Amino acid sequence: MELAGWTMVITGAGRGFGRTLALRAGRLGARLYLSARSADAARSVAAEVVADSGASAEGFACDLADAAAVRAFAGAVAARTGQVDVLVNNGARYLDGADLWDAEDEAIADALAGGATGTVLTVKHFLPLLRASAGADVVNLISSVAEPRNHRSLSHPAFYAAKGAQAGLADILSARLRPEGIRVVSLYPPDFTDSDPLAAEESAKRTADQPLSGASVADCVLFAIAQPRDCFIRSFHFEQL
Repeated sequence: MELAGWTMVITGAGRGFGRTLALRAGRLGARLYLSARSADAARSVAAEVVADSGASAEGFACDLADAAAVRAFAGAVAARTGQVDVLVNNGARYLDGADLWDAEDEAIADALAGGATGTVLTVKHFLPLLRASAGADVVNLISSVAEPRNHRSLSHPAFYAAKGAQAGLADILSARLRPEGIRVVSLYPPDFTDSDPLAAEESAKRTADQPLSGASVADCVLFAIAQPRDCFIRSFHFEQL
């Protein structure tokens, strides 16, 4: 597929999956606006995109747990473009620990604020730019922990709660934004591995006995947004090893 002429926003793009998707989308010609808690991390990935593919990319600091930072990020993007075609809600804080006492109160509050409230506010403040697109997509990187009765992860209950909130938001937004032609696509992957985002053949070489890779998840995102506008893919669920 080609993304030339498309504008894409990716949160949590300073490393891991956000970086993988940014590099892959850059190679397809997308114009990218990337955020991370650290401005240096976001700008570093943006520079990597530019060096690799020549695509337009800018990085911004945005702590999703800070409402003012979310507003500022959306405002900065609005000052540079009149529309957003794809918003990828990827940023979220992961917490380890099966017991509630395995994380400090501040870390729990931060995980919930960034993953739940931050996602709501990001969609809210980018919605005018999404509505200005001829056909926009909101893509949510949720997690298999948000699936009913999925107790396999050893992540903290606060992480489960944040991802459950994202799933609830995605469900209602899918119904309410569909009449406007805005698609809401959610992915529920289990833990997946980082992989070389620039190896175009990487996904094709992988086999069923290997853990899910970030490159393969990125391919799912790119597949979904490439579908005709009458095709509303609600979610991707993944078989776990």
